[in-house]
Amino acid sequence: MLAPLVNGITWLIIQLYSFTHSYGLAIILLTVLIKMALYPLSVKQMRSLKITQQLQPKIKEVQERFKKDPQKAQAAVMEIYKQYGASPLAGCLPLLIQLPILWALFSALRNLVIPSGVSPSFLWNPSWHIFGNPNWHGWLESLKNPDPLYILPLFAVLSTFGLQKMTTNMKDQTQRTMLYAMPLMIGFFTYSLPSGLGLYWVVSNVVGMAQQYVINKQPLPIEIKEEVASNEGSNKKRKNDKGSR
Repeated sequence: MLAPLVNGITWLIIQLYSFTHSYGLAIILLTVLIKMALYPLSVKQMRSLKITQQLQPKIKEVQERFKKDPQKAQAAVMEIYKQYGASPLAGCLPLLIQLPILWALFSALRNLVIPSGVSPSFLWNPSWHIFGNPNWHGWLESLKNPDPLYILPLFAVLSTFGLQKMTTNMKDQTQRTMLYAMPLMIGFFTYSLPSGLGLYWVVSNVVGMAQQYVINKQPLPIEIKEEVASNEGSNKKRKNDKGSR
């Protein structure tokens, strides 16, 4: 089922290697190309996450109002999402998209045939001399193998945390838990799987953070700002009324 995707990624890696003479750079460029291809979908998902985060006070108010009727509360919350074009599942979409790509990249790395005469280092082109040493190839012997120094798993953890932090609602217990659980899970995977996957994940997160930063700078629709401000004002008023009694 994923054979066409695997073949396509394998072909792209080979073509990019012929241009860069570095499998590491080939994977970095492949990652950027994939992020560019998915950019329209990513923008929609990131904007939905931002709107969902801003609507949390309104959603919490509805849940409090119908706390004795969970079904009615759920229906009211879904109506809010529909009204503002947001989705409660927006945070799951990136991972669902990444899974087949990661599997295809894993298969491509596993089955990639290295031409004779090519350096065993997948990250560094042996023609690039560092401090006059033509045998220096970086710390990775092969992107087919796990990172022996755990550098990529560490960066995978940090970049995953950074990307999630930009979209996490810290008032939500579940989201707070995932903020710390997800990076650790990704770190474990990149520790035990080919380092090429870790390189892809780190670069993908860095590009994703840049995209999220741009989205976060964009203004929200005016009606959401007004709703949020109105809810915050109402909550403050209720607290002041309770404090004055």
